[in-house]
Amino acid sequence: MNQKTVFSEQVGIKYPIICGAMYPCSNPELVAAASEAGGIGIIQPLSMVFAHKHDFRKGMALIKQLTKKPVGMNIITEKSSKIYEDRMKLWLDIALEEGVRFFVTSLGNPKWVVDKANSVGGIVYHDVVDRKWAEKALESGVHGIICVNNRAGGHAGSLPIETLYKDLESLKVPVICAGGVSDKKSYEEALSIGYAGVQMGTRFIATKECNAHMDYKNAIIKATAKDIVLTEKISGVPVSVIKTEYIEKIGTKANPISKYLLKHKKMKHWMRLYYTLQSIWKLKRASLEGAGYKDYWQAGKSVDGCNSILTTKEVIDGMVS
Repeated sequence: MNQKTVFSEQVGIKYPIICGAMYPCSNPELVAAASEAGGIGIIQPLSMVFAHKHDFRKGMALIKQLTKKPVGMNIITEKSSKIYEDRMKLWLDIALEEGVRFFVTSLGNPKWVVDKANSVGGIVYHDVVDRKWAEKALESGVHGIICVNNRAGGHAGSLPIETLYKDLESLKVPVICAGGVSDKKSYEEALSIGYAGVQMGTRFIATKECNAHMDYKNAIIKATAKDIVLTEKISGVPVSVIKTEYIEKIGTKANPISKYLLKHKKMKHWMRLYYTLQSIWKLKRASLEGAGYKDYWQAGKSVDGCNSILTTKEVIDGMVS
């Protein structure tokens, strides 16, 4: 199968494979390893600074020591607090100064990122779960779409892989499959459908370069797609996690008041900020401390293709060989 696609040539990488941004699992060593192996690793700023304790510029320097190949950066563009927005804009400026030219945006209006990236010839792709949000992103000038389907980890979509592609195919921009890809078979199926590349997260957690606790990695290896459930208790909207005794104990539904506030025009941003601040702490401890804490382990249904802990290079080589 020809590994070159519009996306891989656009971004300047060998294989159209994205190691998706993950909080708290996107440590610099994993980001660099994905790029060095021929894909592209995506920096998650909150993970870099708050989970792994790197000054952002120094974290960038570490990545550049480990690989000279392109890396990308994730920017959550939803408006929450002025402090968050100012910090994210500062990190974007630093990333541009350090040579980053590929950006993955999510949740909010990406236009300010597009404007900055365009000024230096950068590329911006936006996460969407359906055509409505894809059209909005394209109005803001993004260059491609990351299609988050119903097999994804994190904030999963509701549509199957093929349905989502068919809904977005006529938009005439490169689209990336996010969710359900973890091995050669699922990778080739995504490209054969028409996707210009894939974004993976779960498979890269179960790698030697990822700093996640071994309990987390082993949970991914042992899990099947049937063990993945959606919980509203992390961010207020459905997030894919591995079903554990702790998840079953606390339940997966947000309370009625929280649901109402999450839909309220003026309150929803504050509620999301509240949930985010809570979940950042919980997910960090669960990921880095293992089963001794609370088993909040994010993962998608691609766990079906995760059968052993490999190096990042072995994962990518196995997919493209």
